[in-house]
Amino acid sequence: MTPSRSGSALPSAAGRRALLRGALAATAAVTLIPLLPTGTAYAYAWSRTLSQGATGADVTELQIRVAGWAADSPRQTRVAIDGDFGAGTAAAVRRFQAAYGLSADGVVGPATQSKLNALQQSDGSTVHFDWSEFTDRVSGTFSGGKLSSAATKENVRRAMYKLEALRKKLGNTAITVNSGFRSIQHNADVGGASDSMHLYGTAADLGVSGVSNRTVYQKAETCGFSGLETYTEDHQHVDSRADLGRAWWWQNGTV
Repeated sequence: MTPSRSGSALPSAAGRRALLRGALAATAAVTLIPLLPTGTAYAYAWSRTLSQGATGADVTELQIRVAGWAADSPRQTRVAIDGDFGAGTAAAVRRFQAAYGLSADGVVGPATQSKLNALQQSDGSTVHFDWSEFTDRVSGTFSGGKLSSAATKENVRRAMYKLEALRKKLGNTAITVNSGFRSIQHNADVGGASDSMHLYGTAADLGVSGVSNRTVYQKAETCGFSGLETYTEDHQHVDSRADLGRAWWWQNGTV
């Protein structure tokens, strides 16, 4: 985990990992594939080169990992996680490749697959985000929300990849997750909305040291986040509510 996080009032990186919790979502009606075995080390074994027209579980995994590269400029668009390698997925792959110094041809061969795998940690989290940053602050787990703990954890994993893209677009600047997944009880205790996206693991409240919330909001507009709270708060809220079939909500509109 990269240690440099936001303001001076925050504890050390190790302390923050123990204190900061969160998650990112999908409703019970939404099919989540593939679900990761909780607590199991995970490394995706790409078995073929992927290109536009391909279908299958490996395409679904690819879409999860490039979802944060949904657009070049602020647009209410997202990469569909449907296992069908269409034009939107190809465009996201090209943006990912260009950002990481690869040949931006939209073809997912060994070099691109290697870079995708380099973004994950051995426990299934991503290189710059730990599970402990997203768990419920009270229980320290992914239980007690609107979904099973396994489904919630998978939503968090998907959110992590979008946040990796956001971090890259912010110049590799460290992001602090101030709130992620919340249990129903914890959400009620803090006065959260009764159907808050935090309850599903599809929302995170962020802080980025040295970067204004307005800038974070603008970059998040290109990452497929369908829920953006106003940047005038003391944090920047992002979520993926459209993955639940909800309407897009950008509180400040397109910035």
